Amino acid sequence: MRSNFYVLSFMAVITIILGFLLSYSSAVLKARQDYNIDIDIKKNILKSLNIPADQSKKLSQGDIQKLYDEEITSININEKGIISENGTLSVYIAKDGDQPTGYSIPISGKGLWSTIYGYLALEPDGNTIKGITFYQHGETPGLGGELEKDWFTANYVGKKIYNSDGMLVSVEIVKGQVNQSGVNAIHQVDGISGATLTGKGLNNFIAQDLNIYKPFLDRIRVGENILE
Repeated sequence: MRSNFYVLSFMAVITIILGFLLSYSSAVLKARQDYNIDIDIKKNILKSLNIPADQSKKLSQGDIQKLYDEEITSININEKGIISENGTLSVYIAKDGDQPTGYSIPISGKGLWSTIYGYLALEPDGNTIKGITFYQHGETPGLGGELEKDWFTANYVGKKIYNSDGMLVSVEIVKGQVNQSGVNAIHQVDGISGATLTGKGLNNFIAQDLNIYKPFLDRIRVGENILE
């Protein structure tokens, strides 16, 4: 008969081995999860800037990383819109040579059930929406969850965030469809049926985030090349 010492020692060794294996597996899985999250974010930054132009093309993770490295310049700015190493606001810039072709900024805020995260890109004029994506949320599938679908995000493309008087008015989701003959149509997008509160949340945090970036956007609008 084996002694209690042997049994306890055996159990201790097994526990240590299992603990090590679990810790190792957790570290490996976390690294993979972090990588997948990073690639998904880069994919959405690219998509907001309409890169590649053929959005129907399926890209591997390697393709996404390569495109991002080749096409995107990231900068940090401060609350005055000035590039700063200590700046807390991120801007992702697509370029053709030395000329910017679009600026993408992170957006986030409360919907109905969740915090919604995405990216909004503007044309070089700092006024016209180039694209928008939503990559993380917990809104109701088939209702507010439709915000991530291409049919909805496409509604934002071409809309203006400044009015004719130069005031930042953002873009507003309306209930139902936009009255295309209305004076505010250029600042409005069609709503999602049954998702009024999600739409209100989007309106609120998109406007708030655009106002945070307003000093930077004002620099773009007067034709300043902030990369020079």
